[in-house]
Amino acid sequence: MLDAIIKAYNEAVFETDKAAAFAVVNAALADGMKAEEIVFKVVIPAVEEMMSNITKDPDANLAQHFMTAQIAAEVTEKMLLKFEHPPEIIGRVVIGTARGDLHSLGKRIVMGCLKALMVDVTDLGVNVPAEKFVDEAIARDAQVIAVSAMMVHTATGDGGARRVRQILQERGLEKRFKLVVGGAPYRFDNELYKTVGADGWASDGVNAGRIIIDLIKEVKGEVMPS
Repeated sequence: MLDAIIKAYNEAVFETDKAAAFAVVNAALADGMKAEEIVFKVVIPAVEEMMSNITKDPDANLAQHFMTAQIAAEVTEKMLLKFEHPPEIIGRVVIGTARGDLHSLGKRIVMGCLKALMVDVTDLGVNVPAEKFVDEAIARDAQVIAVSAMMVHTATGDGGARRVRQILQERGLEKRFKLVVGGAPYRFDNELYKTVGADGWASDGVNAGRIIIDLIKEVKGEVMPS
């Protein structure tokens, strides 16, 4: 039965058919499958497969990945309400778009992937001041601060990741948080993330999920830095 459910769910999300995906999930619940099994054996493997596929094909359809991530996040959130025991959260992230930048698509893909992978995500929105990134990371006890920017001047300006790094230095918080960036300027210049003081960058919203999880584990001491 599990194989048939996985196949049907994967086909639904591949077609970005949210209604069909939820129909598969609801039918599985009706047949006695536990919500925990749906998340860990169906939804998360589908997200991980999407991550693998986009690594192999960087020109893959962005809109399709966005919808897949959103479906996964919505299914996961609904299934969490049915868990017999609250799931263990991998870690916490605060994410937003740099001050002066109003783009949000890439950020929303990242959020969808992270939520489906058991990461607690706080969305700070767009046009976020650098101080707010740090203040909210402290308040939420996050491990990672994620700053998105789609324009060069917001990626390199004083309202973005560069200023976040300065604040972390000024407050003695560099060991407490990892800083990750993403957006078009970083794809054009793969070394730009170092210039703005980030610990890592992602070429797209899907790969950002994997990178952020690795940084969370590094902060928590679960893996050694490479």
